[in-house]
Amino acid sequence: MKRIFISMALAIAGITVSAQKKFILADTHNDVLSGYVLDGHPFDSDLSSMAHSDLKRMQEGGVSIQMFSIFCNERYGKGRAFKRALEQIDSLDAVVRRNPDKMMDVRDYKSLKKALKSGKLAAMKGVEGGHMIEDSMEYLDSLYKRGARYLTLTWNNSTSWASSAADEASSKTENPGLNEFGRQVVRRMNELGMMVDISHVGPETVKDVLEITTKPIIASHSSVYSICPHPRNLTDEQLKAIAANGGVVFVNFYSGFLDSSYNRNKAAIQDKYRKQVDSLKQLNKTGYFIDEWLAKEYPQEFEAIRPPLSLLVDHIDHIVKVAGINHVGIGSDFDGIESAPKGLNGVQDYPHLIKALKERGYTNKQIHKITGKNFIRVFKANQKNQESGRNHS
Repeated sequence: MKRIFISMALAIAGITVSAQKKFILADTHNDVLSGYVLDGHPFDSDLSSMAHSDLKRMQEGGVSIQMFSIFCNERYGKGRAFKRALEQIDSLDAVVRRNPDKMMDVRDYKSLKKALKSGKLAAMKGVEGGHMIEDSMEYLDSLYKRGARYLTLTWNNSTSWASSAADEASSKTENPGLNEFGRQVVRRMNELGMMVDISHVGPETVKDVLEITTKPIIASHSSVYSICPHPRNLTDEQLKAIAANGGVVFVNFYSGFLDSSYNRNKAAIQDKYRKQVDSLKQLNKTGYFIDEWLAKEYPQEFEAIRPPLSLLVDHIDHIVKVAGINHVGIGSDFDGIESAPKGLNGVQDYPHLIKALKERGYTNKQIHKITGKNFIRVFKANQKNQESGRNHS
């Protein structure tokens, strides 16, 4: 009852409850499932000592919609990658079942509205890496039926049907872009209502996707190339093309995609502790594992090279300038990165970003678009007419 009276008072004062209490906050990319949950660390337990994310801190940070990344790297080949995806989906579904008062499985616009109205975390799924469909349209359909609402066409590794940004940048692929099966994948995703995600994919693949798709696309966790020239970031030409398509770019929080000096500074730390790095490589550990281990082992040195939060806002500013306010959002990459800007130590710190946006001059209406409304629009646009598309597939 007290909450009702407060809401009424705010309405009379001309302040919306959502603007006063919290913004609808949608994050399109979080790796806690592959990073920690599959290693036996429940998402609904306290993971503050090890991870960027857990359920309690998402609530504290005001997260309304979380797209959980379903991820495995290129070491999971045919016969293993799809199974690994299902394991993560099973894990997330189990968390939702254990917490019906706090979370809700969301697969369509109707259930998204219901979750937002109830104040529960809208738990959604996105598959990061086309290799997890194992060149099978049946597997693509199965992932959609299990709740996957976007597919990142590649991870750093190219598939047999789409080239990645990493491989195109290093000229490892002879025929960049989509082949005919890749085009069929995009068409099928459009029919299903599954968002096409071009984060991680190469420029030629992006061009091919934009020629084929009938729905707005997303970049679930990418930043701005002109500020930080990394192959994973998007050029101004790509930002304009995505805007023309009606799509949205969700800004990645990774220090290495925000600050061009971060990777050089990190390399110096790696050189300083070369013996430990080489030992981890001999144990067949991946680059991300090594970077995360170093960051936790030598926190002061990594703290010193973190960029300021203002640089993240610079990336948002640039997308707004080039593509428009309707085409930018948040794709943190939390728990898939070893470093984020200062002030963003985990999902509990989203209010710091909102404060920074206000200080930069963004209005509440504009911040609502950045934090959630742009995601809702692009998700709804992909869902539209999906039943009709399925009936004609």
